[in-house]
Amino acid sequence: MRHRLVAIPPHPKRPRRPETPCARSVLFPITFDSTTTRRACLAGIARQTIPLGLASFGGPIAHFGYFHRRFVLRQQWLSESEFAELVALCQFLPGPASSQFIFELGRRRAGWAGALLAAFCFTAPSAAIMITLAVGVGANPSLAHAGFVHGFKLAAVGAVAQALWSMSRRLCPDWPRVLLALAAGVLVLWRSEAWAQPAIIAGAGLVGLAAPGLSDAPEPPPTSGLSEPPDSARRTTTFLLLVAFGAMLVLPGLVSQQLGWPMGERFEAIYRSGALVFGGGHVVLPMLERRIVDPGWISQDTFLAGYGAAQAVPGPLFSFGAFLGATIAPGMHPVLGGVLGLIAIFLPGWLLIGAAGPLWASLSACRVMRRAVVSVNAAVVGLLGAALYNPLATTSLHSPADAAIALAAFGALLSKRVPPVVVVIACGLLGQLLPAPSASP
Repeated sequence: MRHRLVAIPPHPKRPRRPETPCARSVLFPITFDSTTTRRACLAGIARQTIPLGLASFGGPIAHFGYFHRRFVLRQQWLSESEFAELVALCQFLPGPASSQFIFELGRRRAGWAGALLAAFCFTAPSAAIMITLAVGVGANPSLAHAGFVHGFKLAAVGAVAQALWSMSRRLCPDWPRVLLALAAGVLVLWRSEAWAQPAIIAGAGLVGLAAPGLSDAPEPPPTSGLSEPPDSARRTTTFLLLVAFGAMLVLPGLVSQQLGWPMGERFEAIYRSGALVFGGGHVVLPMLERRIVDPGWISQDTFLAGYGAAQAVPGPLFSFGAFLGATIAPGMHPVLGGVLGLIAIFLPGWLLIGAAGPLWASLSACRVMRRAVVSVNAAVVGLLGAALYNPLATTSLHSPADAAIALAAFGALLSKRVPPVVVVIACGLLGQLLPAPSASP
């Protein structure tokens, strides 16, 4: 019997799935391409930020070193230029720079839900420790000078040195930009006031505008499926967030007076300290001391003990706000007071980066603005180099053994073969074996 060959029709192609919103907001709707789902992008943010919250020691400057390794070198969520631009923006605004970086990175990846999730994962470990200390475990003032904490600082020196090496090779490829970076570093070491860093960043941008031959202005990097809203929506978002930022400077105090809620006055004091600080977490200390200790809400010894403990935990130094909130909340459970203190100190920085981030994306697409950003990127390299010297190296390297451990951490991170968590733990163990460093005056 003759058999007929029957052509088998091709399998019909699966229809392309429509764009799936990873995070929707009335103010800022963000959609992603068909390969990205809401659950996947949020899970990715949590997976990458939780380890940072558990192992990022050394303060905001060291945090940028860890961020660079994870988000630029490993995950490639950001290019070198995008990383430097975001660092510059966070350094320019008041508030906790590393926490603002994480918040804005989460927003770019998954909208406001991603921003809040990233901030929570990065902050929760240190906040939980600080609330626990305030509740009753006890805060040891000498903890900040323990051997393992000193080892963590040496790991931070290596992390910043590795980030500086990588960024300088890409962002300062010619002598004009090298000289601009050196000038920025020298200026910030010469003028240590809080306004110096924002002024230097702004000045570098003006240099780029005034001297177009200083550097070329590359085309903006292609996006990865993220669809930003139109300019009108960005302006609306910025306006509303700035209104909220200003309102929170006065509303808690008014509510406290009208309703007799003492925590409102304390919330406002912490919020104002977080809103008006430039230059990193250490700058907030005198502001908080004046607003929290002087009214008698907390003793000087308890205040300094909590601040010393905050420097021994991973994550942002602003988690000190959780300790204060748990300690000074009258008639309130310490955990709830700690959460309110944490919100109070971080909220102004989040509002500002949320307002500036969307507009920064549109401004950086302008060729003239990109020319300024190229110069700003070079200046950021100089600022990072200055921070590596002071305060990191000057407060961490006390002996040849310290220098050897920091150099080993730098080499391990540069090799990309040793996880940062392992480097931090190893440095902590080695630091515990060294003679205890003397306390700073």
